[in-house]
Amino acid sequence: MAAQYDYHSSTVSLAAAAGGLALLAFCSYYLLVVRRRGQRGGKTRRYPPVVGTVFHQLYHVRRLHDYHTDLFRKHKTFQLLVPAGRRQIYTCDPAVVEHILRTNFANYGKGAFNYENMTDLLGDGIFAVDGDKWRQQRKIASYDFSTRALRDSSGAVFKRNAARLASVVSGAAAASGQQAVEFQGLALRATMDSIFAIAFGLDLDTLGGSGEGTRFAAAFDDASEFTLLRYVNAFWKALRLLNVGSEAALRDRVRVVDEFVYRRIRDRATELAADSNEQDPDSRQDMLSRFIQTATDESGTVDYKYLRDIILNIVIAGKDTTAGALAWLLYMACKHPEVQEKVCQEATKATGASETATIDEFAQSLTDEALNKMHYLHAALTETLRLYPSVPLDNKQCFGDDVLPDGSSVSKGDIVFYVPYAMGRMEYLWGADAEAFRPERWLDGGSGEFQQQSPFKFTAFQAGPRICLGKEFAYRQMKIFAAVLLRSFVFRLRDGEAATVNYRTMITLHIDEGLHLTATARR
Repeated sequence: MAAQYDYHSSTVSLAAAAGGLALLAFCSYYLLVVRRRGQRGGKTRRYPPVVGTVFHQLYHVRRLHDYHTDLFRKHKTFQLLVPAGRRQIYTCDPAVVEHILRTNFANYGKGAFNYENMTDLLGDGIFAVDGDKWRQQRKIASYDFSTRALRDSSGAVFKRNAARLASVVSGAAAASGQQAVEFQGLALRATMDSIFAIAFGLDLDTLGGSGEGTRFAAAFDDASEFTLLRYVNAFWKALRLLNVGSEAALRDRVRVVDEFVYRRIRDRATELAADSNEQDPDSRQDMLSRFIQTATDESGTVDYKYLRDIILNIVIAGKDTTAGALAWLLYMACKHPEVQEKVCQEATKATGASETATIDEFAQSLTDEALNKMHYLHAALTETLRLYPSVPLDNKQCFGDDVLPDGSSVSKGDIVFYVPYAMGRMEYLWGADAEAFRPERWLDGGSGEFQQQSPFKFTAFQAGPRICLGKEFAYRQMKIFAAVLLRSFVFRLRDGEAATVNYRTMITLHIDEGLHLTATARR
């Protein structure tokens, strides 16, 4: 992969150097900060236990989420020491998660810490900002996601691209016999085609062989990885200043992303300005056209930078998350072949499609009514997201001194991380079989209907006022794609059922080096 360049050797050497500083950082932090902060106004403040330093994260960067999981098995909430100032607190406690995401929402936000880390890639988009900018974008996006027009148009896009993806898999399988196809890459192309059609009103057709978006997608994925590295590499600002290592690579990838996106925005803005008959801003169904209306001032000047940021945030939400979840679903379905059969049978029954229906005909039969009947598929996708959440690590910055529900103190400026990946593996939340893939845990034993869990326990879509607006949108896309694929093919892992894969440490959870599957047509 492009991102797996020689920055690994750079990271290892940094980690080695950091190891020599870790003890010094620990002691100086404790003496200069923890003791001083622990007593204010004569009152002792209790902070979560210290279990390591941020340098340990850098050392474990390739297995970062499992490193956190190991620590959470000993402590529901803990802190890792940093070289200066603000604490980094990590939690798997649903009560703490509810406190920062809903109960005391106003006191926790993205803050300067996240904005600084994410701004080069995501700018002033909804995932990086607070306040008026967040409210404005959420208001417009909320309206878009609630309209029947977007629901209908997006459903048509999902069905078309699911059928295209199945056709590509079919063609590749037929051409290569039992040789494997790399499914995650295909899913990323398919979901990018979908989100660009919905957000830009543009059919990239990367699945059909168009190379226009391939360079953009690769650069975007790499930039996501380098952005995540900023959260674990205490030296990233020095690398940026010197323009070396991962920071130099990030700058290069963002340039590629910007060139692609700005060109599309300018083309659409020019189209809208030239179309004197376009009186109704709702007459275009793509989201970019609506955002252009809000980003154009009275003189007709368009704020291209703001549009760029908004659209890239929509892309990362609509492309990376669903493609990653589909790949992990198929990985688990290959580990548990009975899941494939149950989904196939449920989809066939829910749609009433004949056995002779073509891929396109079956895709068109996936109405909202049929999708709503697919409780087992919904459960299988949710179980996948429990173990492999699209955003495995998230955080909020504390704006004012606070006390968490467990009695732990948080100081202004501290960063509180909640960790969906680890939460899905905690026995105290999910029982002794927490690490087992079992869709049935989400189904009512009597009716077989899907049963929701608390969003502060199952945090794959966030919760509270910032809960993911596109949750139902994402489920609809994933269910359409999964139903078409599992009704059409039986999938197996290239290296056998016992084979394992690893994740790539980036903002969203992707399978490292892809998912290699063989596909056999069901008929």
